[in-house]
Amino acid sequence: MGRAAAPISVLLVEDEPLISSLVADELSEHGFAVHEVATGDAALRYINSGETVDILFTDVNLPGGIDGTELAIRVRGMRPDLPIVYASGRYSASGLGRMVPRSVFVPKPYRPAEVCTLLARLTDANI
Repeated sequence: MGRAAAPISVLLVEDEPLISSLVADELSEHGFAVHEVATGDAALRYINSGETVDILFTDVNLPGGIDGTELAIRVRGMRPDLPIVYASGRYSASGLGRMVPRSVFVPKPYRPAEVCTLLARLTDANI
């Protein structure tokens, strides 16, 4: 009997605790492994730690010196093939300026279940 595939690992970068918790719970219920952080700096530390990250889901507006767009640029330099999803209630995809390759934008408010479908599609998972 074959070993079960590891769950898709999502690094969720969201500074609003309620939003982060709701999205993380929904993703977990759909079989994703979720690690939550609240800042771009924390996200970079996590990626640099060597932990598995299959997809980055980041809010655009983050506290500290690294917002979601800067985080995406830095992560793209380290992990050229990592799928990246931006989310924002303040900006539109066109308002972000240039997005990194292999990335998508999700406007807030969004439905966590729809995010699950999107992440599964981006990672070619059958969730």
